[in-house]
Amino acid sequence: MSRPLDPRLLREARGARTAVVAAVVLGLVTTGLVLVQAGLLARVLARALLDRDAGLAELGPELAALAVVMAARAAVSWAQALVQARCAADVRSTLRRRLVRHAQALGPSWLAGERGGELTALVTRGLDALDPWFGRYLPQLVLAVLVPIAVLVRMATVDPLSALVVGLTIPLIPVFMVLVGLHTQQRTERSYDRMAALSGHFLDSMRGLPTLRVHGRAAGHAGSVRRAGEALRRSTMQTLRVAFLSALVLELLATLSVALVAVQVGLRLVHGDLPYESALLVLLLAPEAYLPLRRVGAEHHASQDGAAAAERVFAVLETPLPAAGAAPVTGGGTTTLEGVTVRLPGRDAPVLDDVHLELRRGERVALVGPSGAGKSVLLDVLLRFRVPQQGRLLLGGDDLGATDPRAWRARVAWLPQSPHLLAGTVADNVRLGLPAAPPAAVASALAAVGLPGTEDVQLAEDGAGLSAGQRRRLALARALLRVEVLGASLLLLDEPTESLDAASAAVVRAALADLPRTVTVVAATHDAGLAGAADRIVRVDAGRLVEDGVRAAAVPA
Repeated sequence: MSRPLDPRLLREARGARTAVVAAVVLGLVTTGLVLVQAGLLARVLARALLDRDAGLAELGPELAALAVVMAARAAVSWAQALVQARCAADVRSTLRRRLVRHAQALGPSWLAGERGGELTALVTRGLDALDPWFGRYLPQLVLAVLVPIAVLVRMATVDPLSALVVGLTIPLIPVFMVLVGLHTQQRTERSYDRMAALSGHFLDSMRGLPTLRVHGRAAGHAGSVRRAGEALRRSTMQTLRVAFLSALVLELLATLSVALVAVQVGLRLVHGDLPYESALLVLLLAPEAYLPLRRVGAEHHASQDGAAAAERVFAVLETPLPAAGAAPVTGGGTTTLEGVTVRLPGRDAPVLDDVHLELRRGERVALVGPSGAGKSVLLDVLLRFRVPQQGRLLLGGDDLGATDPRAWRARVAWLPQSPHLLAGTVADNVRLGLPAAPPAAVASALAAVGLPGTEDVQLAEDGAGLSAGQRRRLALARALLRVEVLGASLLLLDEPTESLDAASAAVVRAALADLPRTVTVVAATHDAGLAGAADRIVRVDAGRLVEDGVRAAAVPA
């Protein structure tokens, strides 16, 4: 967004187009008022100085008209600020919705590679920085085009020589603006990157503060946050230093240019070659020709944080979505992975390599193998969170690639390896995604995982107040609720008994055993007891299914 006007903003938000139209219309009105005000003021001053007999009665109409014009100019400036502020709010709201929806559509696989704190800073404070761009920079950009042209035309009708001087010196300001802007842009982008990194670092630190305190690393981590903040402070001050110096350069150029006009006008006025009123009009109009350009330079620096944020937003919005269809999911039967190969950036070998797996309806399948073998990625493919580079996901022989992923996920219940809980009651967390679930179903799901009567227990952010095992069982209750209420026919579990003691693990195994045989269960696990209760054990090693049908004795604890 280092360009004067980013067309992507106009495409993404209707409010941005309104802002441009309003800026042009109000800019034209402002330009006309500037010319009228300068003409009236020159006439009043000329009559007051040359006609000693002129009093308030004779000057009254011109003074009244001047007051009206000045009031109108103030009203237009107020209207311009109001319209631009509302348009900026509309653009921020539109971009936030688009950004969140696009990030959701990109899916957990993409989000896992991003820093949550930086995305949070982008959606909140980052987009707030667009206000100066819309509220001040955009109107000044329009005025910087309209006002100098109008002033030159008006000056040419009164004093062509002064118009020529102004016309030759005006291009110097944009030239120096570009030179300074190229230098400032890199510093501003670097400063914004540091701010986003610090925001993400601070948010992640706050989330992990209990763990840091347990291990005695809180003080050291506070030092790293302090150092990152100091680096951001230095970077910001360097950017401000350049911005202030650039403002000085622009002010100096404008002052020298006005001085050139004033000198030649004064000399000609002394020799009687220029009428007094015309000389006053030229001297009043000359600063107005340079003022919008000087303000554009100043507002450009103020809007650079918003420009950097918008670049990051558009980088996310322009990330292509995974291929997906829109057809409904029909039928049922065996779910099949056929020749599935998944490659991840930064890894030479495929995470899944030509995987063939059939999941028959109602079957209990345990995925076993060492950590990093590809079990979680296999579950991601079944959830359609990842699109394999090769191979297909089939349902009853039909390719699911052309169907709507949301329709498929309505048939799936899922327990992730790191479930996230929200601030609220236990019942609210179980109902996540199913707000209309009846209380009886919520109570039944909680009882099945050994948490009866906890529906009204209040939780802090990320389930604070519960142990790791209780958080996992609560998340399992959420998955079981989808089976009971939505009728999900595929239950995917990623380490369902991790962090559980023997008694709690036995409760989880019993809850899974009580599921109807219409539900297919696939569990990635290191739990020999859970794997031993499965109908089939599939070993995953280095992205390949190397064994199928091994019993519990071969499952690593």
